[in-house]
Order: sequence, then structure tokens, then C-alpha cells
Amino acid sequence: MLSIYDVIKKPLVTEKAITLKENYNQVVFAVDKRANKYQVKEAVEKLFDVKVKDVRCMNYKGKKKRFGLIMGQRKDWKKAIVVLDKDQKLEFV
Repeated sequence: MLSIYDVIKKPLVTEKAITLKENYNQVVFAVDKRANKYQVKEAVEKLFDVKVKDVRCMNYKGKKKRFGLIMGQRKDWKKAIVVLDKDQKLEFV
């Protein structure tokens, strides 16, 4: 069982994430690969004291990269888009 502090790794601050936050009241996080939607929802509600309406999760495969003669691969990761209720705001920057 993951604790709420292990579920959320970091907020993602990209152009798309900022647009989602401003226009649709959605926040984007990088989360643990083992976490499911219910764990992400519980962690966000307890950590940031907001009401979550919906959670969408996506798995990403790590890209293959070349380091000189050696082929490597970045880590696989999971992204969660958290939809907040209309009257809720979340500021972490």
C-alpha cells in the first residue's frame, strides 16, 4: 500500500499543463507507476485540501537514448490529470 506522500512525485509544469489549469481547472502530476486513480484522488484531496471531481491516468514508456556507443533507456512513468470542482483552486508554484 502506497502512502499519500509516495503517490504524487511532482507537479508537471508544461505549456499544455498551464493551459489546462487556466482554462479547465485541471492540474497535472507525475505519479507513481503503481498508483491507481483512487489513490491519486485521495492523495490530492488530503495533501492540498481540495475537492477532486475526476482523475485520468496515462502510462508513458521511457524513450530509448544513445549515450556515445551505449544504448540506454529513460524510465517509464505515469501522468495523472486531476479535474477539480468549479469552486476549487490549487496553487503550488
